Amino acid sequence: MAAFEQFEIQPYQSCYAREVSELFHLCVHSINHARYSSAQLAAWSAAPRSAKHWDLRLSRSKAWVVLAKGALATSAMCIGFINIETHFSQQGYLDSLYIHPDYQRKGLGECAYLVVEDWAKAQGYSRLSLDASYLSKGLFNQMGFTQVQASYQQKRGQIIRGFYMIKEI
Repeated sequence: MAAFEQFEIQPYQSCYAREVSELFHLCVHSINHARYSSAQLAAWSAAPRSAKHWDLRLSRSKAWVVLAKGALATSAMCIGFINIETHFSQQGYLDSLYIHPDYQRKGLGECAYLVVEDWAKAQGYSRLSLDASYLSKGLFNQMGFTQVQASYQQKRGQIIRGFYMIKEI
């Protein structure tokens, strides 16, 4: 487990959009898993998207950033983000959870998810849903999600398989 006093989870602000963009691209291209080809990873994220893209995407939902602080960084550094849809037909859909590869498997993804779940309960949501990747499916199983069906995303001519999961809260 990480020393959590060195990390902070706070609501997303536009000033983190550039870091989120770079972090997303880094996370995707750090994947080393037999189920993902280099063509699929390139389709998933060909290059970092604009800060404007990420700001619009995260501002349309409820989002948080995970920051490294203190001795780990000279200033608060964005090492993760998570967001949940609030205004679309899939209200309660967990859209993104990404943690910097150097900080994965330290409990930060779980902590970020628990912030979202607490917020969702306070809003009166009764269910959360998501499309998990091969890499994140285990985490979401541990957090109480169950697989409903296989899911597929098509990106730039590539099919990326996932798992549609739900959790009653």
